[in-house]
This record gives sequence, C-alpha cells and structure tokens, in this order.
Amino acid sequence: MKKVSVIVPVYNVEAYLPRCLDSLVNQTLKDIEIIVVNDGSPDNSQSIIDAYQKQYPEMIHAYIKENGGLSDARNYGIKKASGEYLAFIDSDDYVEPQTFERMYQKAREADFDVVACHLKYIYEDSDEIKYVSSHLREDITEKEKLKEIIISIYPSACNKIYKRSIFHDDCLFKKGILFEDVEFTHRLISNIKSIGKVDEYLINYTQRSGTITKTPNKKVFDYIDNMNGIIAYYQEKGIFEEYQRVLEYSYVRYLYATFIKQSALLNKSDYNEAVRLAQKNVKEKFPHYRFHAYFYRNGLKGIYLILFNKMIAAMVYQMNH
Repeated sequence: MKKVSVIVPVYNVEAYLPRCLDSLVNQTLKDIEIIVVNDGSPDNSQSIIDAYQKQYPEMIHAYIKENGGLSDARNYGIKKASGEYLAFIDSDDYVEPQTFERMYQKAREADFDVVACHLKYIYEDSDEIKYVSSHLREDITEKEKLKEIIISIYPSACNKIYKRSIFHDDCLFKKGILFEDVEFTHRLISNIKSIGKVDEYLINYTQRSGTITKTPNKKVFDYIDNMNGIIAYYQEKGIFEEYQRVLEYSYVRYLYATFIKQSALLNKSDYNEAVRLAQKNVKEKFPHYRFHAYFYRNGLKGIYLILFNKMIAAMVYQMNH
C-alpha cells in the first residue's frame, strides 16, 4: 500500500500540466502514486500524460474516461487509488516538494482522518501572491470543536489529505455541480473524528482569468442547490439538530455573502433573481437566524448578514459595476 495517492483530474490544461506533474514526481516522499484521470480532454494533455507515464512508470497511473466533470473524475480516481491517504490536486496547480512528506508525517502523528495545510494564490496575470490560511487554529479531536470548523475551515479539497477509509457512497464528490468542494467539505465533517494542521504554505493554487469566480456565469445558482442538499443530507442522517447552529450560520453566510457577491457579476435581472431566491430560501430554512449568537460574534461580516436586505443587495451590485 502506498502512503499517499494523489488524484489529478485533467481537462484542457496542457499549458499547466507539466508544471503540476513535475511538482508531484519530485516529492520528497517517494512512496506515493499519482493517479492522472483524463476527463475526455480535447487538447494535447494526453500526450503530456503519456510522456510522464513513460518516464515514471512506477509512480504515474494514467486513465482516460468520457467527460463527466471535476467531481466525476475525482470519484473515478478514488476507485483506482490504493494509498493509505488520498490527495486531490487540480492539474493547473502545483505543490511544494515537501508537501506530502509533511502532511503524511502529521497524519501518522495521531492517526488523523484529515490533515490540512495553508496555500498560496498564484496569479497568472501578475506577480502577486496571496497567502491563505486553512483557518485551523489547532489539531482537533473533539467532536464539538469539529462541528465548529464547518463555519471557518477553508473548503478546498486541494489543501488536504484524507484517510482513504473515509470515502464511501455518501461521502464522495457530488457530480454535475460547481463549488463541489464546499458541498463535499460540509458533508465530510460529519464523517470524521479528527483533523490535524500543518502550518506551512504548501499548495500553489493558480488563479486563472476567466474562472467562475471572476466572470458572469449563471452556474453560481448551484450554491442554492448545494446548500439545500447539505441541509437535506444532515436531516436524512438524523443529525441535523446536533449540527443546526453551525449549519444555520454557514447556510446564511454562503447565500447572503458568497452567492450574492458572485451573482453581482451577472446582469441586473439575473442578480435580482439571485437576491430573491437567497432571501426566499433563508426565510424558509432559517427564518429566525437573526436570534442566533454566531452572527453576533463575527464582526462586520456578522452585522452584514444580520442586516442583509434589498437595499444592501443593491449596494453590493453597484460596487461590482
């Protein structure tokens, strides 16, 4: 059994793929496997994959499948993985040489289910680097503290390694959606008993122009379905009341902050519909959220969420146009 299986979905990334694979084959931890999943990419990515597999036949395992999206490619890779821990690296990103050695050492330190590190945003159109925290203040093994991180943990799958035994039918990546990492992380928390942190910036997360967070795209409406699906998941498992406080805050925050901010890139009509749906869903799911103590502990963001209305929504739109 390998110590870490690194799953790399590939789609239209020929300009970035060599940098990603170079960073993986040169890891200081040698006992890893790199599972490269070509998700029906129409560009020259496969020839790049073939060249690396030929050069590193014991390390790289390559697969080709019909296009099904990022979540589908990751789930495919999970089924092929044999490692004790799994990692997910997007093929336009790259990692520091010591990434998986540091993270695996931490995982074995206390048999953590998940280990998270910090990451850097690398902007392709400038020399700017933004240092982004995992938002973990400490290693966590207590259930009550694990619940709390739902509202704070950086939700990317790419800055973590996961014990392979975590993954089962109701803990995979949801297919056919955007913002799949947010949806996955919210469900994941109820399936783990511990999470460790590595205080190093090990993941280089490429910020490309034209991504969903920077351009108008009505797929931002996936946020509503995702958050409603998360609530339904906790209800179906019979643990909704146990997690209700943190789910309430997270639900309102994603709909009134993240969703609204990204919807502000749309035209005025679509934005107004986004505001209407956000308010409608919050009212239906958590009509009394303003009485929730969490919203009064989070400074200006909490005040924004408490006061959110159509006038504030109009101001957000104006700030983006």
